[in-house]
Amino acid sequence: MKPHTLSAFDRDLDAIRRLVMTMGGQVEAAIMNASRALQTCDEELAAQVVQQDERIDSCEDDINTQVVRLLALRQPQADDLRAAVGVMKMAGDLERLGDYAKNMAKRIPVLIAAPVIEGASGALRRQAQIVGQMLKDMLDAFSRSDVALARAVIRRDVEVDDMTNALFREFITHMMEDPRNITPCLHYIFIAKNIERMGDLVTHGAQHVIFMAEGKSAEARQKGHSTATIEAPRK
Repeated sequence: MKPHTLSAFDRDLDAIRRLVMTMGGQVEAAIMNASRALQTCDEELAAQVVQQDERIDSCEDDINTQVVRLLALRQPQADDLRAAVGVMKMAGDLERLGDYAKNMAKRIPVLIAAPVIEGASGALRRQAQIVGQMLKDMLDAFSRSDVALARAVIRRDVEVDDMTNALFREFITHMMEDPRNITPCLHYIFIAKNIERMGDLVTHGAQHVIFMAEGKSAEARQKGHSTATIEAPRK
């Protein structure tokens, strides 16, 4: 007698979900290491983040290959199909998170040689730590299908948005005060915006968790103040 199709599907899907968790751990480490390298001016650690992004990309390729194989062999329907597609989307979001961490790390050698902006790297590291905790909680929600935790992650994104807005204002002020600050502050602005986008991707992952568990899209998330409406500070 052939093994039950559902049991085979569950076994294969569980293996893929474990790969997603492994990939998530690699991404979490990349974000934390990039932000630590930024604050400590550690070029060697920054280079490691850039190099290790290949492992994250490779992990996404493995997940996508296995999901396609799963769909072809098991031909899942309804909830099972939603779960299979959901893990593929989750892997895509994690790969983009890894790219943002890599981009942060790539800017560090330039910033080390640039004028020091007091407190900037520490503030950005705190922003990244918020996103890192959101990612950890999102992965926990994914592993346990914990909808309540996923919704808590979504609510925290407004904190990242508001912090980005505050950092933009601070960096604009530094640029207005001294033209020599323009180069480092532009890099810091790009990093702050990338971290904000990391928060958006983690939130998107939490929405996937809710969709996979409940079969319906998560409610619209609250957003913080937009950086598009920032005005230059008046002297």
